[in-house]
Amino acid sequence: MRVEDYLDGDRYVVRAELPGVDPAKDVRITLTGENLRLDVVRRESHADKVRTEFHYGSFSRLVPLPAGLKQETLRAAYADGILEITATVGETEPTAREIPITVEHGGAH
Repeated sequence: MRVEDYLDGDRYVVRAELPGVDPAKDVRITLTGENLRLDVVRRESHADKVRTEFHYGSFSRLVPLPAGLKQETLRAAYADGILEITATVGETEPTAREIPITVEHGGAH
């Protein structure tokens, strides 16, 4: 499965080539922490007068998501053999914060 991902302004885009699959039955997209997991099962056959060929198998890809991705904006669409997943990317919130120290005056030891 060939996959590309890129930022287009404030929009994050993942595109995967998936010709010959039924996205409703054969594709599962899962958000796992800070990654997208694509699981695909290919069930394709080609027949002519002499023989039949089967192309099948399952495969998966883990795509790391960029910082600041707004998970609630994730959308997926499939057209012409291409799965496209998009989401909005906003400002990243700082993960470091200072913790104040409380000074306590205890009794003598």
